[in-house]
Amino acid sequence: MTNPEKLYIFDTTLRDGEQSPGASMTKDEKLRIAKALEKMRVDIIEAGFPIASPGDFDAVQAIARAIKESTVCGLARALEADIDRAGEALKEANSGRIHTFIATSPIHMQQKLRMTPDQVVEQAVWAVKRARKYTDDVEFSPEDAGRSEIDFLCRIIEQAIAAGATTINVPDTVGYNLPQQFGETIRTLLERIPNADKAIFSVHCHNDLGLAVANSLAAVSQGARQVECTINGLGERAGNASLEEVVMAVRTRRDLFTCDTTLDTTQIVNCSRLVSGITGFPVQPNKAIVGANAFAHESGIHQDGVLKHRETYEIMRAEDVGWSKNRMVMGKHSGRNAFRTRLEELGITFDSEEEINDAFRRFKDLADKKHEIFDEDLQALVSDAGFSAENEHIKLVSLKVCSETGETPNARVVLSVDEREMAGEATGSGPVDAAFKAIESMVQSNAELQLYSVNAITSGTDAQGEVTVRLQRNGGIVNGQGADTDIVIASAKAYINAVNRLDQEHKAHPQGDV
Repeated sequence: MTNPEKLYIFDTTLRDGEQSPGASMTKDEKLRIAKALEKMRVDIIEAGFPIASPGDFDAVQAIARAIKESTVCGLARALEADIDRAGEALKEANSGRIHTFIATSPIHMQQKLRMTPDQVVEQAVWAVKRARKYTDDVEFSPEDAGRSEIDFLCRIIEQAIAAGATTINVPDTVGYNLPQQFGETIRTLLERIPNADKAIFSVHCHNDLGLAVANSLAAVSQGARQVECTINGLGERAGNASLEEVVMAVRTRRDLFTCDTTLDTTQIVNCSRLVSGITGFPVQPNKAIVGANAFAHESGIHQDGVLKHRETYEIMRAEDVGWSKNRMVMGKHSGRNAFRTRLEELGITFDSEEEINDAFRRFKDLADKKHEIFDEDLQALVSDAGFSAENEHIKLVSLKVCSETGETPNARVVLSVDEREMAGEATGSGPVDAAFKAIESMVQSNAELQLYSVNAITSGTDAQGEVTVRLQRNGGIVNGQGADTDIVIASAKAYINAVNRLDQEHKAHPQGDV
């Protein structure tokens, strides 16, 4: 294929992805992911919902200041306060976009907005014009387009383009559509809207029926030239279209698609690991592209075929998405420069020498426990320390657990709470349960444990265990992460990390989603 059309990738991991229960991120964590997305050459990064909370505003503003190569986008309802807040957050962006939306399905207009169709069109036009005061790059989404009437969609989109929208995003907000149906919707809109050629048509598909990627690809085949997606398919409910699957499907099947992205796909695996580590959402082993088994062959027939000719059973090269057979293995004799260089290759940078020194010290501590340290260990090491020190008012000082066959496990924990040491002791049904109860006896978070998950970061009996703990209190849900070669210590770290996060501000997302 010569000169394929450009397919824009709009990544919403930091906005829609963060709306997964327990996936909220700190500003520093969002910045790390944004820089990794920029390195991957993502076209548009939706950094957040500035009106949602002061924390979201600060994160969007920080990303707008830091990112130079990608367009930084902020979401806003079709309301004056939302749009003005987004405009303020993006003021210093090298390239900024405001993404405004309003619901267009009958059920949403009647039951949620309580507005007539005429009022909705008028509000959409006003919102686009308001957003144009801040930037020439304005995206408009008719929320719940998948259940909207086609005549009304044509009408509101035509007027939004006339008002100045340069991108029209058609969301399947509740994951209701099927591929053939959704592709037909895009084709119809492009054919029937007189000024459709004045805007790029985009899609944003949810995965409630497991069809987000299929629906997105069907839309691309019918003329959509932007796909909104997330790393690892992260997102509320069943998630969103998976960036890595959309990008590699289009690139692998060039015989069927007349377009392609300009992403550096070798950064996909690094981004996947980073997002997984920060959010605490592990990637399933059989996940396409980025799962541990994605390029593994167990069957003898498959192994024989791949050894004779790779393309017998592999349609992509593992190296093209960032897997490497010759990964650099580090150990206790690795120097500071090699450590810094490898982290930079993984997309991890530091703001100060003090941060580098602290990370290198933790690396050496880990090297004393574990002979070989892989990329996954380094990602976990940085993520484990990612919760900034100024917010970490509770720290683990020491932990002693006694567990014996036929005896009730007992744990003694010493914590530093606002620089003051305190000790607690408890029994439990197992060593981890005892440790959690001992911690809770001191911190008294009164939170409900919703999830406890352990994953081995690498293979081998000396592998680090990465623990995710999800706590809920008063409607707020947080994830805590901890990593250590000792599972009980990793568990205690994760629980303490979650309790620290509970004490931070939680945003309640305004109504609506695209």
